[in-house]
Amino acid sequence: FAGLADVSISEDIPVEGEITVPVGSGSPDEDYSTLDEPVRDTIMRDLKAVGKKFVHVMYPKKSSALLRDWDLWGPLVLCVSLALMLQGGSADSKDDGGPQFAEVFVIIWFGAVVITLNSKLLGGTISFFQSLCVLGYCVLPLTVAMLVCRLVLLAGSGTVSFIIRLIVVVAMFGWSTLASTAFLADSQPPNRKALVVYPIFLFYFVISWMILTFTPQ
Repeated sequence: FAGLADVSISEDIPVEGEITVPVGSGSPDEDYSTLDEPVRDTIMRDLKAVGKKFVHVMYPKKSSALLRDWDLWGPLVLCVSLALMLQGGSADSKDDGGPQFAEVFVIIWFGAVVITLNSKLLGGTISFFQSLCVLGYCVLPLTVAMLVCRLVLLAGSGTVSFIIRLIVVVAMFGWSTLASTAFLADSQPPNRKALVVYPIFLFYFVISWMILTFTPQ
């Protein structure tokens, strides 16, 4: 830098000025954040998203809707609802049915975690929480089956009641299994899909058996 010592700046050249950073005049929509919206709008948007996922489960098809915008609000609501309806179902129980709620809650979430880990170990490309989202939302048909069974049991228990409940539970069991495999099948290696579907079959079978054998106190 020795040569710079001989460089002089002419007095005719202005060296004073204001250094500014140009900022584009973006539209209000570009600067809009969810932190700025009212709480009511946030809740309504989340409820609409959950409702759309319920529709995808009731009309299962190969879609990435549940995988792209995953959440655990729907599975949590379904799990709590199913556990509440199954609460106090043991005829020989002398308490208020509290342990039954915990048992159902743990079975559903523990089973979903085991299936997710099995899928990841087999080389699935789906993420951990995406799998939990799909398995949780696909409990919806079985929750509907539980509600129908409770209504049928209000009319009385007998052979006819059992046959109706059996048909409903079997139909909803198949619906849950098909819906979950429709969303998860494409994320698995072709030669290992059966190893992934089998645990899903057992998972929904256990829940279906709990619903079918439910007898109110």
